[in-house]
Order: sequence, then structure tokens, then C-alpha cells
Amino acid sequence: MRAHWPLTLVAAAAIVLGGGAGAMATDPVTLGGSPVLDQSDVLSSTEETAVAERLSTLPASGIDLWVVYVDQFTNPSDPEEWTNQTASNNGLGPTQYLLAIATDGRQFYLSGDSTGPVSADRLTSIEQSNILPELRDEDWAGAATAAADGLEGAVTGGESSGGSSLLPIVLVIALVALAALVIWIVVRARKKSARPVDASPSSTTDELAQLSTEELSRRASSALVHTDDAIKTSEQELGFAEAQFGAEATAEYHAAVAQAKDDLSQAFTLKQQLDDDAPDSEEATRQWNAQILELCAHANHELDDKAQSFDELRKLEQNAPEALARVQALRETVGGVHTTAAARIATLAQSYAPQALATVVGNPEHAAQLLSFADEQLQKAQSAIGSGDGARAAVGIRAAEDAIGEAKLLHDAVEKLGADLAQGDQDAARLLAELDTDLATASALPDPDGRLAPVIAATRQQVEAGRALLSGSARRPLFALEGLDQANAQIDALLEGVRDAQQKAQRASQQLGMLLTQAQGQVSAAEDFITSRRGAIGATARTRLAEAGASLVQARQLQHSDPAQALSAAQRANDLAAQAIHHAQNDVGAFQGGGMLGGGGMLGGGGSGGGGNMMNAVLGGILINSLLGGGGRSSGGGMFGGGGGMFGGGGGGGPRPGSFGGGGTRSRRGGGRF
Repeated sequence: MRAHWPLTLVAAAAIVLGGGAGAMATDPVTLGGSPVLDQSDVLSSTEETAVAERLSTLPASGIDLWVVYVDQFTNPSDPEEWTNQTASNNGLGPTQYLLAIATDGRQFYLSGDSTGPVSADRLTSIEQSNILPELRDEDWAGAATAAADGLEGAVTGGESSGGSSLLPIVLVIALVALAALVIWIVVRARKKSARPVDASPSSTTDELAQLSTEELSRRASSALVHTDDAIKTSEQELGFAEAQFGAEATAEYHAAVAQAKDDLSQAFTLKQQLDDDAPDSEEATRQWNAQILELCAHANHELDDKAQSFDELRKLEQNAPEALARVQALRETVGGVHTTAAARIATLAQSYAPQALATVVGNPEHAAQLLSFADEQLQKAQSAIGSGDGARAAVGIRAAEDAIGEAKLLHDAVEKLGADLAQGDQDAARLLAELDTDLATASALPDPDGRLAPVIAATRQQVEAGRALLSGSARRPLFALEGLDQANAQIDALLEGVRDAQQKAQRASQQLGMLLTQAQGQVSAAEDFITSRRGAIGATARTRLAEAGASLVQARQLQHSDPAQALSAAQRANDLAAQAIHHAQNDVGAFQGGGMLGGGGMLGGGGSGGGGNMMNAVLGGILINSLLGGGGRSSGGGMFGGGGGMFGGGGGGGPRPGSFGGGGTRSRRGGGRF
């Protein structure tokens, strides 16, 4: 069963109560012999009989439907969770569906299994097109029969079964085959757990105690990746919402993201401690990994608490035409600077070595494919709006919006690196001039015992190597600065007794300023590279980046009060960011090495075309949680999610974009208020 229903059955949580005159809070219920349970007493006896008779005809089509009417959903109060729990409590199977309606709470949800014949997209369409209009008219019986009509049409072919019919058969087959490739690549390159970590705060100490230390570590690493993805996607969604509704309307969501980021930062710190050279006892390893899981669970919970109200704020389904127009305008704006970014790369390549441009050299092509993917999604959204399917339009709009946002990130990264390289040229030239002066001063010092000469010679050698990296058409200023910094430290130690306090303070300040600039450039490059390719990035690169960012913040905080400590923190930030880039490039190389994004792979032609555009959306993390197992409650279970099809069930429907929320709400679908 997909994550749309809990993966394990629990004991029945409630005893069926008779309908009362006042509103009653109702826990998940036990279904009886009839397919209709009317605890709210909103159906007349004639209506209840008619609905039951209509539902009794569905088994002939290979499906079943139960309908439950209660006053309020409680324990849990979320309509999706309440309905899914009721379905699990009552042992409903893959072809059995449950419609739950809170008549006083004015909420509803249609629950289904990912391995069943109706896709997640189609269930959403049935909710919005068939059920919701009846509920708004308080036609309680009509809502049940409309659900039955929609489900029957989906399985018998009377109506389109969601987004799956829009994909060419060849692409569907290719993508199914691609699922096997993704499994092989992820297992080989990242050794990830074959099961997504439960991001809810419900994992118990007893459960973790039963796991091996190796399995516990894998789960912790997986939790870090899923949580980091959830936060990055939530931040992206929040940026769109703030641009549309303003800072005041989105303040509570910023607070939720900030709290989640704080939890994740603590988790990454623990992971860095586990990864460092200092040996850890098995007890400490287990304790820290358990804390990582706890922190990630809390981070996801903070986001999940705000997910439903965030969706209500945006109302993409209800306001699809306006949202489509806004995203189309954004597409034109970002597309307008695409040629500029490509030209900028070409210009930089005339002055800098390929290694200096490694983090952005593929950005224009990646951005172009994301924009092409966005165009496809916008066209599908336009078609869905024309057919009155707001739910399917919202999926396309959200995917296009995310793709355009990441294309902009890729364009901006080119400009940022260009600025960092130019600043590196200036800093390196200034440092070379200072080193030349220091070498002249050191060479003039008496050296009776010959201790100065080797240091001067070694420093001069490093200076010449740095000078070579700063000349010609293949410059590497940021790399040159690393060697020049080492040379500067050597000569400074040699001249320690010669300089007065004022000179020392001035030089230390200059050195710190240059190193902070260098570290900021490395951290920015790592962050842009990892964010725009997070679908392929594992826990190690993310951990190094998180710790690099924390060290950079520390260095800036200590810049004036403790320059020596600030210098150490800045150097650590620079080193960790470089490690993050290295690990991230390896992860992307392994991802691409399977032929998924080019090089004559199964999708061909460098990943061009519809399949290539989709895979670039996967690489960018836009569709990762549906495709690689982070799909949360209703993404279709995913490849590692305990059953369910690759794209959300037997009915297809395609990979889905992420949304605001933690691991439990990525790619949520359906239900809502009426």
C-alpha cells in the first residue's frame, strides 16, 4: 500500500456511536455491514438505501466504496490522516476506497491505495469535479453517488484516468525501466536505505533499539536527505507565496521553516561529528544517530503542522487561471536572461580554467531543460483548466513554478561565481604584492644559523606557483588563494618578531577579510550546486555544506572580537565547502553515470526531449520525492515506499512536484474543505 494509508495496521480506535443532535467529535470509526455509515444523521432512510444500492453495484467493476458521515474529525483532526487511519483500521484492500465527510467540520477526503486501479491524480480529480460541488450544495447523498460514478468511470474507461493517459506509452515504459536504474544507481553510489525514514515523531526508542548500528546510521543519513529536501522545497514554495501575498501573510510559515532549519542544523552537526576523524564508540554512534532521527522528525513535524493552512493560502486549485498567468509571466522573465547566462559562461571560459567553472559549467543546459519541462507543465495546466480540472492544473502549475525557480537559481549561480572569481583575482593580486614585500624584508634579515633560508625558499616557490595560476587564459584565482594563504602564514610566522603590534593587527585583518571572501564564495558555490541538483546529492555533501555555513557564520561573528578564532573558523568553512563540492560532484557523476541524463543513455541525446526534461526535474529535486521514495503520505509510495507503483499506483498519474511541508506532506493530494 502506498503511504497514502499508513503502512502498518493498528487496532480499531473507536466504537460506532449513533447520530446525535449536536456536533460530536469522532475518532476513526469501525465500518459495519453496510457500505454507508451515517453518524451525522444527514441522510433520510430513503437516501441511505439509495446510496447503499448504488455502492453495491461497484464490485461488478472490480472496486468497492464505503462512505462515512461524521460531525467532526478528531484524533487525528486532519481529514486525510483520519480517513487513511479508518481505512487501515478496517483492513481495506487495494481496490477498496473510502470517502469520509465531516458534515459540521465541512471537510472531506477520498482515500485509496497506490496499488489500486485509480491513480492519485484521478482521485483528486474525482474529489474536485464530482464530490466537491455536491458537498457545497449539502447534497450528502449526491456526494456519495458522484464519488461512485467517478470511480466507476475511472476503472471502466468511461473517463480519462488522470494524468497517465497524457503520457506517451513509450515514455511510460521507459520511465518504468528507469525505476530499476534509479534503484541500482542509488544503492550502488549512495548505499541508501531501501526504505524511507518515517519523518513523523512516532518512532520509538524500542523500535530503534532493534536496529543494527549500520541500519540506524543508514536511516539517519536518509532522514537528513529527506528533511533537507523538505526544507529546501518549503523555502522555495514560501518564496513564491511571499512574492504573491506579502511578508505579513507568510510570517508564520517563515517561523516554521526557521525552526525546522534549526533542528536540521543540529542534526547535521551530529552527523559531522560522526564523520570526523575522531573514533566514536558504538554507544555514542547509536545515540547520535537516534538524536538525528529525532531532530529530523521534529523538523518535519514543524512543517507538517503548517502545510494544510499553507495550501489554503495559495489555493492553486481554486485560482488556477490566475496562478497560471502569474507563472507564465515568471517563465518569460527567467527565459529572457537565459541567453545572457549562457553567454556569461562562454566569456568566463575565455579567462578561467575549466576547474574554476566546474560548479556552473552545465548550468545553462540544465536550466534550458528545466524551462522546457516548465513549458510542458504549463501546457498541461492550460489544458486542464480548459477541461475544468483544477486539481490537475494545480499539479502542473506547481511543477512549472518550481522548475522556473530552479532555472533562475542556476542563472544566478553563474553571475555569483563570476563575481567571486573577479574578487579572487583582486585579492590574490593584493596578496602577491604583500608577499613580495615580506620576502624582501625576510631576505634582508640576518640568518647566521641558516634557519630562514628554507622558509624563504619554500614561500617563494608557493608564490611563483600562485602567480602561474593567476596568469594567462586558464586562471584559477580561488585555488591560487589557498596556496598563497599558506605561504602568507609561513612568512608571517617568520616575521613575527619584526613587526609591531599595529602592523600585525592590520595584516591579520586583511588576511581574515580575504579568507572570509574566499570562504563565502566556496559556500555559495556549494550551496547553489547542491540545491539545484539535490535529487542526486547524498547526506555527506549536505552535511559538509551545513557545517561550512555554520563555520562561516561563526567567523563573521568573531571577526572583530576574536580575529584569530575567526580566521580558524573561516578556514574551516572554506575547507568544508570544498569537500561539499567534491562529494556533490561525485554524487551527480554517479547519478548521470547510469545514462539517465545524457551520454547516450536510455533517454538519449544528452537528456533532451520530454524524458530528459523530466529527469532534469528529478535531478533538480522538483520530482525527487515522488520518484525516489520521499513521497510522504500521498505521493504513491515511491520506489522504496512499501508497495505502490513508481508514479503513485497502478493508475499512473506521473511524478508529482513537492510542496510546503515536511516528509509527511510532500506531494500531498486531495481532500479539503467545502
